[in-house]
Amino acid sequence: MSLSPLVKGTSLPAPLPWSGLLALATAAFTAVLTELLPAGLLPRMAPALGVPEARIGFLVTAYAVASFAAAIPVTALVRGLPRRPVLMGALLGFAASNAVVALSSSYSVTVAARVLAGVMGGTLWAMLAGYGARMVPAERRGRAIAVVLAGITLALAAGVPAGTALAEAVGWRPAFGLLSLAGLGVLGWVRWRVPGFPGEARGGRLPVARVALLPGLPAVLSVTLFLLLGHQVMYTYVAPFSARSGFGRTGVVLLVFGAATVAGIWVTGLLVDRRPRLALLTALALCAGVMVVLGRWAGEPVVLLGAVALWGVAFGGAPTLIQTALVDASGPAAADVATSLQATVYNAGIAGGSLTGGLVLEGAGAGALPWTALPLLVAALAVVAGARRTAFPGRREHDQPTRHQHGLPG
Repeated sequence: MSLSPLVKGTSLPAPLPWSGLLALATAAFTAVLTELLPAGLLPRMAPALGVPEARIGFLVTAYAVASFAAAIPVTALVRGLPRRPVLMGALLGFAASNAVVALSSSYSVTVAARVLAGVMGGTLWAMLAGYGARMVPAERRGRAIAVVLAGITLALAAGVPAGTALAEAVGWRPAFGLLSLAGLGVLGWVRWRVPGFPGEARGGRLPVARVALLPGLPAVLSVTLFLLLGHQVMYTYVAPFSARSGFGRTGVVLLVFGAATVAGIWVTGLLVDRRPRLALLTALALCAGVMVVLGRWAGEPVVLLGAVALWGVAFGGAPTLIQTALVDASGPAAADVATSLQATVYNAGIAGGSLTGGLVLEGAGAGALPWTALPLLVAALAVVAGARRTAFPGRREHDQPTRHQHGLPG
């Protein structure tokens, strides 16, 4: 498949391969829905499987732990294989897992199916952004990644609520059955419209530890960790914070945040290939500023919702900007391994931020949450501001570090 930066005979950029990128975005959408759907179905699934509701919550935990544990080793194991069959294998694993959940009457079997889905999730997340980046010329890479990662945002903002409503209308087993069929449909779409790419040649593979030390990678991973720590301190405990502020309608707060993240993805798509460094600095500064506003003036509903909307716009765009910087620093060929490292750091940030927020909530109360999140977000901002432009470039007009620049065989 030939990818030229310009349309022949014109000065216009080559059009994005929309069908293939949307297939990858739909794969991300399906993965997020698979991960989170049980959380909205606790009262319905528990009696059918003969366990308390809390045990159904562990189905989400089992997925997350398996994804965390599998991302690096599984990605390293399959990095030499052709990319499209690996991607299709992950989607087939999702479909099989959801089919088992739909049919199973055993809690143990259901947990095993969720562990399988988590392993597939760790594999999939390590591939998606790098795959999208390889489908376009370097100067369109950021926008391609934004399209792919938009599937995550849309799943959180609309997919999970819609999936929960569907399960309430037709039953949770049919809902998982339909999700399994949808996974097979995405698999066919990927086979039809997503190009195949070779795996990494054995002689040119960097060890995982050396990938982590490529120029720019430590800074990108640090920003990921600090951002997720700060974000989760606050986001995990939005409900008690909203109640303390006198606005107890948590659903409204989350709806505002979710809708704003969609807007953030759209804005980021316009800026990621033009001013990525400025866009990321602005997003992180907005996140930090929102914590100050929430810490001092959240008692006013208009201020609370306005701050949450700005937070959603900023956070909605930040992952795409960070992921683009990661792929630029690693180069598309090593992007799967680099992204597996980032996925592990991302999940560690989620776990650490949630734990920290819980301890703060118990010890100092909900009012201390924004002030706990603030220094973590400032740390993320400081890393970007202090990092070399090779890690977070000001513009993306030309390709970023290549295998030759990293001292790798071509």
